[in-house]
Amino acid sequence: MVLVKEKKAKLINDFKMHSRDTGSAEVQIAILTERINDLGDHFKSHKKDLHSRHGLLILVSRRRKLLKYLKDKDVKKYEEVLGKLTLRK
Repeated sequence: MVLVKEKKAKLINDFKMHSRDTGSAEVQIAILTERINDLGDHFKSHKKDLHSRHGLLILVSRRRKLLKYLKDKDVKKYEEVLGKLTLRK
């Protein structure tokens, strides 16, 4: 479940802080969210894929940690990212 280059570039452009930003918390959260959504679609047709489900849990916990970091650092940015990605908290 690798993201296509164009899709990843679009996510980076939407969430970057400056021109060369590829690793800020906002960008990482956006990329992880896209991967999580893709895996959700994967599980609709492969219900018993337990290895991918384990990977999904790892991705979700990584995104949760990044969201907690962003909330502690900048609440306004945190709420903005939640709104853009339509995540609920």
